[in-house]
Amino acid sequence: MTTKGILGRKVGMTQVFTENGELIPVTVIEATPNAVLQVKTVENDGYSAIQLGFQDKRAVKSNKSEQGHAAKANTTPKRYIREIRDAQGDYKVGDEVKVDIFAAGDAVDVTGITKGHGYQGNVKKDGQSRGPETHGSRYHRRPGSLGAVINRVFKGKKLPGRMGNNKRTMQNLQIVRVDVDNNVILVKGNVPGANKSLVTIKDSVKAK
Repeated sequence: MTTKGILGRKVGMTQVFTENGELIPVTVIEATPNAVLQVKTVENDGYSAIQLGFQDKRAVKSNKSEQGHAAKANTTPKRYIREIRDAQGDYKVGDEVKVDIFAAGDAVDVTGITKGHGYQGNVKKDGQSRGPETHGSRYHRRPGSLGAVINRVFKGKKLPGRMGNNKRTMQNLQIVRVDVDNNVILVKGNVPGANKSLVTIKDSVKAK
C-alpha cells in the first residue's frame, strides 16, 4: 500500500464556514515544502521510504554529519527529520514535498506529541474520584488499595506518574481546505500536540 505524507507545524485552531453555512472547527497546520533528504529502497535498506526534512536549522547548531547529509540534497540542515514508509510517487534526493499532495476531502492520520503535564496524581492524571474532606477522613487525593498481594503491585495499576508527552495519532481526520499559496492545511477537529509543535500528516490507514 503506497501512501503520501508531509511534516508540518501546528499553528492553532479556528473555525470555517461551508457554502451551506455549516460551521466546522479546524486545526491550522503550516507545512512549508519538505526536502527529500534520502530515498530508501527494498534492495539497499530492506524497506521502501523517503526521508523528509522540515524547518531549517542554523549551521552553527548542526554537526558535520548533518551538514553533509543535507548538502547531498542541496539544502540546509533540518530541525526535524522523519520517514514516510512506502511513499507514493517517484521521488529523488533534493525533491520537495508540498501541501498540494493533499486535497480537500482527503482522509488523513495526524501524529504528534501530546502536551506534557509533568508528575501528576491519580485525580488529575486518571480521573479518579477523590475521598471525603471531613469527618476525620485522611483519604483525600491518594491512590486506593494497591491490591491483596504483598511485595508487588499489580501490572497496570493506575498510580501517580508522568502525564502527557506521549506520541499519539488521530486517525481518519478530514482535510477541509488546502491553501497552496500559504502552505497551509486545514484539518477538521483537533490534533495532538501544543501549538508550534511538529505533526506528521499521512494518508489514513482506515479510510473508507
